[in-house]
Amino acid sequence: MMCSRNLKISVVLILVLVPIISSLPRNHNRNHTLSKRSTFFDLECKGIYNKSMFFRLDRICEDCYQLFRETSVHKFCKHKCFTGEFFKACIDALHLTDEIETIKNYVKIINGASPPPTASPSS
Repeated sequence: MMCSRNLKISVVLILVLVPIISSLPRNHNRNHTLSKRSTFFDLECKGIYNKSMFFRLDRICEDCYQLFRETSVHKFCKHKCFTGEFFKACIDALHLTDEIETIKNYVKIINGASPPPTASPSS
């Protein structure tokens, strides 16, 4: 009998809550919507495509957007394939200065800078 009572209560709650939830206002016209995620080619990067490096740089811009909620920040962060002043400002704003050397290396590779020379074996 107890199971039947719990079932009845659950059904009543569902019947009451579903119409209430579905009638809540929704914000379909958001002013800060973002276009689909930029790709390596959309940004006209000229270097080597490395998925994990590109994702890390892209993530910095995504996090910066989340911090400021301004679409122009998101757009300009990626400008010139992560080489603009906005990208540098986002690194500072997100307190990523301890990762700056790694980030700079990623930007160089993504943008086509030649890798550092390797030591050749001496004869």
